Amino acid sequence: MKKQGNKLKIILQEKCPNCGVGEVFYKKQSFFSLPKMEENCDICKYHFEREPGYFLGAMYISYGLAVFQGILTFLSCYYFFSNMKTLNLVLSICGIITLFSMKNYKLSRVIYMNIFPE
Repeated sequence: MKKQGNKLKIILQEKCPNCGVGEVFYKKQSFFSLPKMEENCDICKYHFEREPGYFLGAMYISYGLAVFQGILTFLSCYYFFSNMKTLNLVLSICGIITLFSMKNYKLSRVIYMNIFPE
């Protein structure tokens, strides 16, 4: 089974990079736990983790997403709240990065799988 649909849509919905239908992460998880990946796609049996340490490169993608979110937060605060104190600005940036950290974790792995499928 080969890729179906828009690649960006598949990435944002965290679907299998091979078929675009199967889920990459378990749906039923505790809010405070680290997201767990399925071993294989339920639909096409695509094996997600190619080798031990495969997702080390996804850290760079996650870092890039966090930096992008930090820059967007800074620019938003700078233009909309121009007289915000520096401490509040730093806390806002750290809060946004922390808030999106789990989503970044999942997105970075899915993006990495789509960049290096096999």
